[in-house]
Amino acid sequence: MFDRILLPTDGSEAVQPAIEQALALAETYDASLYVLHVVETAGIPARVAKDELFDALESEGREAIENIHKQASRADIPHVEGSIANGTPYRAILKRADEHDVDLIVMGTHGRTGVERQLLGSTTERVMRRADAPVLTVQADEATTHPYRNVLVPTDGSDCATDALELGIDVAGANGASLHLLTVVDRGDFGINLRSDERTTEVNAAATDVVDDATAVAERAGIESVSGTIETGTSIHQAIRSYVEENDVDLVVLGTHGRTGVDRYMLGSVTEKFVRTSPVPVLTARKTPTES
Repeated sequence: MFDRILLPTDGSEAVQPAIEQALALAETYDASLYVLHVVETAGIPARVAKDELFDALESEGREAIENIHKQASRADIPHVEGSIANGTPYRAILKRADEHDVDLIVMGTHGRTGVERQLLGSTTERVMRRADAPVLTVQADEATTHPYRNVLVPTDGSDCATDALELGIDVAGANGASLHLLTVVDRGDFGINLRSDERTTEVNAAATDVVDDATAVAERAGIESVSGTIETGTSIHQAIRSYVEENDVDLVVLGTHGRTGVDRYMLGSVTEKFVRTSPVPVLTARKTPTES
């Protein structure tokens, strides 16, 4: 499933939970791990002695990579390779992902206190919007769990959600985890009309079909423990968060937009809002559109 994993690191303590996730996944899937440290070249004043500064920054990068090598040596990981790149971080990450044809990128985000709670981090956000491979985001203050025990896939039956379901099934199967399927009926989309018995029945029937179809797909794939739930609320991302906290979920798999036109640079409001405040790691899967 995951054969080549890319782990960008800035050497800070904030990225340690992401490192732990990447190492655990590489060991689980017998995957190669590519570690990348990017020395950002933009914004350095002209009066600064750039050669000396770059030498210092690259030294910090080598130290960060060596730290991960030491952690990896304690795990059964077939191949660990570190490298340093100069430039804009998100561009360097995407370039390295393409060069190694990675099938997973693991990234840390900001913490979840104060203003940082509302910030995903510009580099992480840009990588999520543009990467071809799935991206696993891990908050700086998360206590991560692996192997995963409870994997949640929110679904609305769309193509994006279908891609996320396939990815969630693969992850749950590889970890022997229970798979949770959740459809949230957003009252805000229907307003007061949802109060009518006829409209309520119609919407609930559609939601039931979505959950039942997803459950059938998971069961055919051999997932032994599958549960489907329908929730009603005015905030989809908050409903997902509540489900996570109430059901001991340790990984959420979400779909994002495709990669044509403006959609290439959009995550989708639900995905973006949830990733910013999620109490657990989030794996985002991008729908690659069919060429017309």
